[in-house]
Amino acid sequence: MRKSGRSRRNCHKELVIRIGALTFLGGILLGLQAAAPPSLWWGLLLIPLGILAWRRPSWLAAVFFIAGVMWLSLRAGAILEDSLPPELEGKDLLVEGYIADIPRKTGYGLRFKLDVAHASRDGKTVRIPRKILLSISHPAFDPRVGERWRLRVRLKRPHGFQNPGGFDYEGYLFRNRIRAKGYVRARQQQPELVETGSFIYAIGRLRQNLGERIRALLPDNGYAGIITALANGDRRGITDAQWQVLRRTGTLHLVAISGLHISLVAGLVFFLARWAWALPGTTVLRWPAPVVGAACAIAAAAGYAMLAGFVIPTQRALIMLTVAMSGILLRRRIAPSQLLAIALFLVLVHDPLAVMAPGFWLSFAAVAVIILAVQGDSTWRLTRREGSMGRVDSGIASVWRKWGAIQWSIAVGMFPLLLLLYQQVALSAPFANMLAVPVFSLMVVPLTLTGVVALGVSETFAGLIFQAAAWVLQALWQALEYVSALEYSQWIQHRPATWTLAAAFIGIALLLAPRGWPARWMGAVWLLPMFLVRPPGPAAGEVWFALLDVGQGLAAVVRTQDHVLVYDTGPRFSASFDTGAAVVVPYLRAKGVARIDTLLISHGDNDHVGGAESVLRAFPVARVVSGVPDLSVTGQPCRAGQTWNWDGVAFAVLNPAGAGSGKSNNASCVLMVRSRFGNILLPGDIEDEAEQRLIEREGRALSADILVAPHHGSKTSSSQAFIDMVKPRFVLFPVGYRNRYRHPNKKVVERYNRLDAELYDSPTTGAVEFRLRAGGMEMAIYRQEHPRFWFTQ
Repeated sequence: MRKSGRSRRNCHKELVIRIGALTFLGGILLGLQAAAPPSLWWGLLLIPLGILAWRRPSWLAAVFFIAGVMWLSLRAGAILEDSLPPELEGKDLLVEGYIADIPRKTGYGLRFKLDVAHASRDGKTVRIPRKILLSISHPAFDPRVGERWRLRVRLKRPHGFQNPGGFDYEGYLFRNRIRAKGYVRARQQQPELVETGSFIYAIGRLRQNLGERIRALLPDNGYAGIITALANGDRRGITDAQWQVLRRTGTLHLVAISGLHISLVAGLVFFLARWAWALPGTTVLRWPAPVVGAACAIAAAAGYAMLAGFVIPTQRALIMLTVAMSGILLRRRIAPSQLLAIALFLVLVHDPLAVMAPGFWLSFAAVAVIILAVQGDSTWRLTRREGSMGRVDSGIASVWRKWGAIQWSIAVGMFPLLLLLYQQVALSAPFANMLAVPVFSLMVVPLTLTGVVALGVSETFAGLIFQAAAWVLQALWQALEYVSALEYSQWIQHRPATWTLAAAFIGIALLLAPRGWPARWMGAVWLLPMFLVRPPGPAAGEVWFALLDVGQGLAAVVRTQDHVLVYDTGPRFSASFDTGAAVVVPYLRAKGVARIDTLLISHGDNDHVGGAESVLRAFPVARVVSGVPDLSVTGQPCRAGQTWNWDGVAFAVLNPAGAGSGKSNNASCVLMVRSRFGNILLPGDIEDEAEQRLIEREGRALSADILVAPHHGSKTSSSQAFIDMVKPRFVLFPVGYRNRYRHPNKKVVERYNRLDAELYDSPTTGAVEFRLRAGGMEMAIYRQEHPRFWFTQ
């Protein structure tokens, strides 16, 4: 009876740990949805809840939930207090600080993080955030991690694009504690080195030196970037083509020092240390070999995490590993699900903002799926290698069978989460990982780390080891490229509705349930809504219009019942980043769009055409209409008089009238969308000359309910005559936050205000969506619909 009672108490404690971790997570998630950090007054609830929990443990869930809300509030509030005062935005500041991480090369120079030690303006000390992100184009500036520099800079508060389906850059900066970004004004004052290095940045300098030595030993080797990433966590040397292969094969995790690699190093050290400690025989009388192995494994994992710069994924992996090894150190058997719950709780205590990173969900979900897949399977253990060679072969076959089962379980179990986070899943991932994970784990990573150790003995020998690792990668890469090129290697669809995800997770639990579980096949039925339920769309005669937030540029989407038009695609910032891929494509996928009927490019300026190639690669496009004569795709020129009708909605091109339409801005394609529920005018970058021609040709037909301000609200456009003729109810300014052109011009804004029109600009609103329908015109402002306390207002 005592044993039974003790067993019940242990089960109760395990249940409390699991529920406590999950409710603590729930409190953090609730707090993150708010427009302002939760009030600390929530903490008063802990007193009565604590008393209730003392008498009835079932109330502990509420205690952990409120504790999660409070912990997030405390940590988030501290970060928000470390913000750049608005009055210092755009002002010249003299800043001294330490290079905090390895600088990154960009198309315009260098980008680096700076730990601020002192800041002043006009000789007076000012308070700015402790960590800032800077860019510099000075060719002679070559900083080392840990050096202290004096720089003249201009800063602004974090601001990013905000669109449905898009990446939250402001949230990314917030969880990385970067509360200001800007650039170095090297022409006004040369950067000045104040101190050659600080001891606290010794790890960063080691990582930078290590990366440089590896690249020097692998000159002109295409895989040097991957090997460097595995050695010091710096993935900036991986090419765009390699990222594409990794993304399409679901093997991105292989080049990130996180759970897989840290567990690999820890496991290898654990078995070696245990074997070495037990070898003399007498040493185990002092400490058991598994305990020594576990301690050494934690130390090795910490060392590898240190080599990767203790970035957030490595911190999370190290905590999870330490929790797993604690069972051996404490000589207690702990259930895998309980270990996962403890690790979850400790990760959240360490950094509650970790939940904002996709890697947090992917890592914990992958471990949970593996636990769910192997539980109750008595045949999971490796066949013992005893007796005949046939039994050895059977053991090897069993290893591969089990390994394949794990990969398929991960593929099935992670499918809903990947669709939620990325709207695409690599169908080839199970095959690619079955091959790539063993190659990385057994060959590439051990060779890379051996080369790192060998650098301290002989650079020649280390170079040979790194070359061997590169040779293995080259052989593997041929297989990965083949898999990534398969026609149906990717599943791409809209982001599933919330309730369908809940059903999908039930389905996953059924499909991965232990053998013998009744009606496991029903899991597939629970998955169906995730694929079949599509986002809402326009009815016949309706127009759904969206002006996307692409900064200082233009991108808009017009949808009718069965057709989609994309008007411009925003700017291209570098060879690896443009708003076509970062904004337009995710938006269309989030809305369930599978093809584009017309891509209309107004004219050839980068802020309008920069993302076109990315859009054309991502979607089949039936027709391209362009005002760009040398656009690198086949399309028809844009000319006034072109008309068409989709689903009861009329489209008309009003400009340019011909070859003599003036300079490129005035030759912009002007599109009018007319429906029985309202009109939309998209004038591109036309200026007052083209506006006057439109007035003369179109007259009152220019009237529109929604107007995208010509040329971003420039002073050379939006003439009073044009405004009086269009008479818009809503005027949208597609501009960048604190843009250098100072758009929209104040006088232009005054003209529209005299009309009593409602004015909106992209930095304030994010994406703006309109639904022109029978019930009236509906409007949704993304930053208002999805407020977050880290948004810059």
